[in-house]
Amino acid sequence: MIYLDNAATTYPKPPSVHSAVASALSRFGANPGRGGHAMSMATAEEVYRTRAAASDFFHAPGPECVVFTMNCTHALNAVLKGLLRPGDHVVVSNLEHNAVMRPLHKLAERGVTYTAAAVVPGDGDATVDAFRRALREETRLVVCTHVSNVWGVRLPIGRIAALAHQYGIPVCVDAAQSAGLFPVFLEEDGIDYVCAAPHKGLYAPMGTGLLLAADGSALDTILEGGTGTNSVSLDQPGELPERLESGTINVPGVAGLRAGLAFVRDKGTERILTHEVGLMRTLHRALARTNGVELFTPEPDGESFAPVVSFRVRGVPSEETASLLASKGIAVRAGLHCAPFAHRAFGTLDSGTVRVCPSAFTTGRDVQGFVEAMRALGRNSHAVHKEKL
Repeated sequence: MIYLDNAATTYPKPPSVHSAVASALSRFGANPGRGGHAMSMATAEEVYRTRAAASDFFHAPGPECVVFTMNCTHALNAVLKGLLRPGDHVVVSNLEHNAVMRPLHKLAERGVTYTAAAVVPGDGDATVDAFRRALREETRLVVCTHVSNVWGVRLPIGRIAALAHQYGIPVCVDAAQSAGLFPVFLEEDGIDYVCAAPHKGLYAPMGTGLLLAADGSALDTILEGGTGTNSVSLDQPGELPERLESGTINVPGVAGLRAGLAFVRDKGTERILTHEVGLMRTLHRALARTNGVELFTPEPDGESFAPVVSFRVRGVPSEETASLLASKGIAVRAGLHCAPFAHRAFGTLDSGTVRVCPSAFTTGRDVQGFVEAMRALGRNSHAVHKEKL
């Protein structure tokens, strides 16, 4: 199989991640922080090592700022529902995933409003100006994707954070598509909350999520329960990470996350990005010469555009194109990619697109196989179109 659906979940995972998960199932089989025996303490130490590795990777103030969640969606919900109150206003981008938009839609029932700032791809000045115009006196949060999961458009999050902080407004960044490819630093970028999907660019197992909070004191809880600390009190602990981590965490996934972080760190984010951009530029150029293919963004450059390419074939439903590719052993994703806002911004809400995204393990041969399959589909599509005429 040629796997090019890495924007959904990277595959394959590094061998070190497989080993870490398998080892955790045998070595760390006790609940962390719930017992004084040796295995419980060893498990707690492994969890802390992962916290420290994530804190270092994202340049957070310390390991206590790292909260393990079920996924990136859980992390975003924790910020949105833990921070916002009736009457509050939020600024988002017009490229957001439903992991942001659906919680906001639900919060609208409680009197929370939002404004979508129009991102101008490749123009940081215009994008920042759009965010500035969207701010209101009652704005309590700016939340935006770092990289669009559909179009690969990269937002200037450092500048957006600096703008928001001029007005004392915290910033939450959805780093689902950027963590592992681009720097996402809490301290240097001035970001208050980073939500990440480790099963993507950090090569961790599915069912893992990260919330990094520079200061989590403003976040109310959306889930309460056992933490292994101060059990006599029915009040949830006030300090991170226990405040936002109730119940037993996914220890094998956390161990796999530490191995994934090590893989990315050792390989180097710049090296991974350069590799993926080169592959997608080749693919983009080939698609531009393929009959019937519509492209919507320039070649990925690693600066304004991440290595993600979305396209459609004129007259062919996107799901049908993906199905035909699947029949040739090529895995891509078609449709709206859980991001109708992003498709509405580019005029593809009715048709959707076919999305292609590589990983550190994708090869030039994989891309060539995809290109050859698309050329064959293009020839067939052209022949069918002539018959209809």
